[in-house]
Amino acid sequence: MNRTQLSQLAVLSAVAAHGSFRGAAKELAIAPSAVSHAVASLEASLGVRLLARTTRSVAATEEGRRLLDRLRPALDEIAHALESAVDARQRPAGNLRITAPRFAADLILAPRLGDFLTRYPDIVLEIANEDGFTNIVEAGFDAGIRLGESLEADMIAVKIGPDLKSAVVASPGYFERFPRPLHPRDLAAHRCIRRRFSNGTIYRWEFEKDGEEITVSVNGPLIVGEDRPIIKAAIGGAGLAYLFEPRVSGDLAEGRLLRVLEDWCAPYAGPYLYYPSRRQMRPALRAFIDFFRHTD
Repeated sequence: MNRTQLSQLAVLSAVAAHGSFRGAAKELAIAPSAVSHAVASLEASLGVRLLARTTRSVAATEEGRRLLDRLRPALDEIAHALESAVDARQRPAGNLRITAPRFAADLILAPRLGDFLTRYPDIVLEIANEDGFTNIVEAGFDAGIRLGESLEADMIAVKIGPDLKSAVVASPGYFERFPRPLHPRDLAAHRCIRRRFSNGTIYRWEFEKDGEEITVSVNGPLIVGEDRPIIKAAIGGAGLAYLFEPRVSGDLAEGRLLRVLEDWCAPYAGPYLYYPSRRQMRPALRAFIDFFRHTD
């Protein structure tokens, strides 16, 4: 491989990521014609078509996908090497990409982001809200945030939030029409607001009491993907909702929502920051870990 092919491979990766020559050109700060020429030259030198082009979109061919799958870790490592060179001053700086579920971004990160970015003005922080577990190495993230029970064994994990409890809630008006459930099996007779994750699965409500664990596939007239509309719908009387306790503490205190099955909602491990083991951690990631680390 010559030096020209190395730059052409970087251009190819950008085109595949954006699905367009124009988007890649904007990211790379070069002309669209230069992007097209680089890809065409690479295809000609390899003797294989790497991108399928239509009038509306650009997508990798089968050969292109195989090449990109093997190429991505190497490009990520080059990017980390360059960022490490920038960070050689030992001052936290550069881009920092974190994947986190929305609840963690809202409850743990958002209230302290102003202080963090004021303390480290040379860090550019990107937070991607994703509910499913993310392979941070393949996706190009520096670290991820998930509940402790969701972590993979080969990741280093640092606790960044307290243990959590869930809460089953509904409006006072709802309980004027339906009796309060006393056991998770009573939920079969209730209208429940269900949650669909970004991967398409619908969450099954989880309960624990005195060592007994129960998982319930609830039913109901509404399926939502985010906390805010679930809370508003519950306040409006649409049905029972299953949420993180901190999400509804204010509504419970003000009487807009009432809680049931609290004795079945045992605490569980809160959010952890996870990242792969590297011989040398970037100062920006170290600063993030130290700032958000949770101490009991």
